[in-house]
This record gives sequence, C-alpha cells and structure tokens, in this order.
Amino acid sequence: MGKTDVLIKMPTVSSIISQHAAEQPEKAFLIQPETNQSICFADLKRNVDDISRHLDDMGVCQGSKVAFMLDNGIWSAQLLLGIMASSRVVVPLNVVAGQKHLEYVLEHSDAEVVFVEACHMQLLETLISDTNCTAGTVMVDPVSGPMWPNLSASATPAHSPSEDDSALLLYTSGSTGLPKGALLSHRAIVSGGTNVVSGHQLTEGDRALCVLPIYHINGAMVTIAAPLVSGGSVVIPKRFSASTFWKRIAEYQCSWSSLVPTIIKYLLDRSADEEFTFGDDARLECFRFARSASAPLPVVVMREWESTFHVPMIETLGLTETAGTVASNPMPPAPRKPGSVGIAYGNDIRIFDESGKQCLQGTRGEMVIRGNNILDCYYKNPDATSAGFFGNWFRTGDIAYEDEDGYLFITGRIKELIIRGGENIAPREIDDVLYRHQSILEAAAFGVPDENYGQEVAACVVVRDGHSCSEDELRGFCEQSVGAVKAPKRIYFMDELPKGASGKIFRLRLADLVS
Repeated sequence: MGKTDVLIKMPTVSSIISQHAAEQPEKAFLIQPETNQSICFADLKRNVDDISRHLDDMGVCQGSKVAFMLDNGIWSAQLLLGIMASSRVVVPLNVVAGQKHLEYVLEHSDAEVVFVEACHMQLLETLISDTNCTAGTVMVDPVSGPMWPNLSASATPAHSPSEDDSALLLYTSGSTGLPKGALLSHRAIVSGGTNVVSGHQLTEGDRALCVLPIYHINGAMVTIAAPLVSGGSVVIPKRFSASTFWKRIAEYQCSWSSLVPTIIKYLLDRSADEEFTFGDDARLECFRFARSASAPLPVVVMREWESTFHVPMIETLGLTETAGTVASNPMPPAPRKPGSVGIAYGNDIRIFDESGKQCLQGTRGEMVIRGNNILDCYYKNPDATSAGFFGNWFRTGDIAYEDEDGYLFITGRIKELIIRGGENIAPREIDDVLYRHQSILEAAAFGVPDENYGQEVAACVVVRDGHSCSEDELRGFCEQSVGAVKAPKRIYFMDELPKGASGKIFRLRLADLVS
C-alpha cells in the first residue's frame, strides 16, 4: 500500500554507496568538526560492509530490526546507512523523547541489537530492565566506532538488499498518543533523498551542515540520504550550536543547511554578535541557501532571515511517513511564496474532501500524497495503516489548498497534534500522564502560540475533591514520563473542563479560555 501503480526501478542505499566508492573513492562524504575526522566514500563502503559482516556473526538475520541510541556524528551516520545497506532495518531512538516513549518503541520494534554511546548507556540499561526487551547492546566510541563482541568477522560478502526490502522503522506519535512506527523501504529512502536533490538542485559539489538529529526524519533523509544520492558531502557536528553555526559554514565551506523555525529564531537572535558581515563576506560566499521544515515558518521570520543573512530561505514540507520532503518552494530565480510549502517534487499531491474526492483549486481540504517515497505500512498496526490511506493516497492530516500556480498552503491540522519546534506532540500522551497523578480528576493538553517554538504545550486540569497539587509538581511529574520537551510549560487549574453532551472534552476551546 502507498506505492504508485507504475513502479520505477530504483537503486538501494547499498548500491549507491558501492557506486560512489567505485567512481569517487577518495572524496570526503562525512566530516565531524569536533575531531576533524573525515570519512571518504571508500571508507564508507568498507565500514558498512564491516557492519554487515559483524551483524552476521552476531546472528542478526536479514530483515531484523537494529536500533541505535547515538548523538550525531560520523559513526551514527555510518550505522544509519550501514544497517540499511546490510539488509536489516534501522530503528533510530530519540534519546530525548521520554522514558515511556522509549520503552514502548524498544518493545514494539522487536529490536535485536542496540548500538549505544557511553553517555546513553545508563538510560538504555534502565529501559531494558523495565521492559521485556531482550536486545543485545554494542557500545560505540564516537571516534573509533563500534566495540564489536569477540567474534571474528566473517569473510562472506555483504548482503545486497532489493528496492522492496524494508530499510527504516521510524516512530512518530499518532493522535492517540501511542507512537506509530512508519516502515519505509529502500525505494522510499532513495526516493526521499532524490526529492531533496531535485527540489534544491543539489550536486556532488554541495556540502550540507547537518544540525538536526538524525533520529528524526528531517536530519536522516534531508541531510544524510540526499547528499548520499547526489554524491555530495556532510559536515555533522554532535549537536546544533548557534555560536558555531556560521563559523562552521565558513571553515568547511558548506553550501546549505536544513533548519527548523526554532533554530532560525536562535540564529536571528544572536546575529548582531556574529563576526561576519552578512551579504558581503567572502568566507560565506559558498552558502547558497537554507531550508525550513518540520513546523510552519512565520512569514515575518522568513523575511527577517533573508534581510539579515542575505541568503534564500526555502520553505518545504516533509513527513516521517513520506521519507521526508514531498514539496518545496523552487530555488531562485523561480518564484517563492512566503507562507507556502511550495510545489510537489517527486510526488503527486492533491487536496481531497471528506469523501476522498479531489477539491477544486483554491478549496480547502485534506492534503493527500502518492509516490514511491510513501511508507509501506505502520509496523504491527493494520488499523492505523488502513486509516492512513484513501486507496493508495496517503492522508497527511493537514488542511490545505492549492493556488492557481500549484503552490500549496497549509492552514491547519485535522488532528489535534501540537507542533513544538518541529516535534509532533500528541495531546493525549500528556493527558495520560496527568491522569496517573492521584490528585487529578480531569486533564487535557493543548497547544498555545509561542514565539520561539511555534507552539508550546499547555494543559488544563481539574483537581479531585480533598486533594491538592502545584503546577511545579505536575510539570515535574510529566517530565519524568515524557521528557522536558513534551511536558506542559503552563498548567491551568479549572473547576471544570468544557464538554459536550457525550462527555467529550472540547480540547480546541481551551486555548481561548486561558488566553
């Protein structure tokens, strides 16, 4: 489900690595600025083959799930690609998602092995002890790589997956609050990377600065898979730093970077303190564009970026279920429309009404997508898979319209997801935590506007008679389960929550009640 009727023969992650290793073996592909380490395509080929052979010797069968709990770096990127290239399915773990989320993903994904850095080992041990997970662990040194078990790596050739083989299992929160695992094939991964290459006119001469975590679809597909497809290169620091962003652009001569609105705001806020003269500094002539995704970019912020840094900001649209980018504003000199996610690249995108019929141009409806980059299914969740499609059209849950030039404008979401700094947060996930507190009778989380993050999480609660609790107590209670990112920043105490005749809470009214 989710594939077009006519499938085009596609390469795989493995075949692309092999092609670059043969044609440009000494060209740098991955660079880590903290250590100034560089991995060329020949190194990448040797290392991913080594990953495959070691997984063979550990008894990890083809098609098995292999997870990683790693910060960004040359080894997390190589394990992301190497696990896929070995005919296994990579499961990136979001280390800041909160313990309950991670426990669910570890159990649900059937991961047999977890690659982990020392800084995350204690968290992983806690997760394994609190679940039925029986996954083995392999420590990863950020400089030297995996510390393999005392097994002799076999001399058998590395496996060659097909385009239909599953490659990536990435979890995203659904409207119920339970994470859903989007299962993506090699065809989807390569198509997703190709869409970025096409939309941004990337070549082997382009170099990306990867500042988004590669356990998210944006970091993984846009700034790892796309340069792999184009034969370009990636500078991949451990994490984003506003104070070093422009210095790294200049030092490593990066030509582009994928950002989210929160990071864009951080860079604007400190622009006056930078050493560079933007628009007239030879050190930054290499930087030809930045792109924004994962959350709506306010028009005023886009204009401030371009007037401050004199670099085009390209607004785009991508989802976990679509292996990243599906639409983008065209590159200059083609027209860009502020407030629009642009036009389709590598996909058919249409606007459907509730019955699944295409809407007239300019009419709002649900955005649906069809293409080779669409997920195969939600892992072990046939109901969600069925509900996620109109035939072979994937339902995004976004309310949108198409203008007379084919540009897409998203005006809201059908579901009640909160989008905080590019992170999708299901309100019910927060509700469920609050309801576990002994003092809470009723609870409902919702999104409120926020200058830095686009939206921030808030909640309204009703306290049981005879009980008491403070806002700080409830916030700390939530942070223990879902992490600081998802925990409500404001909690409002009410006598009752607005409800309909059936008892359903009117969640969308809450923001107005507390404003």
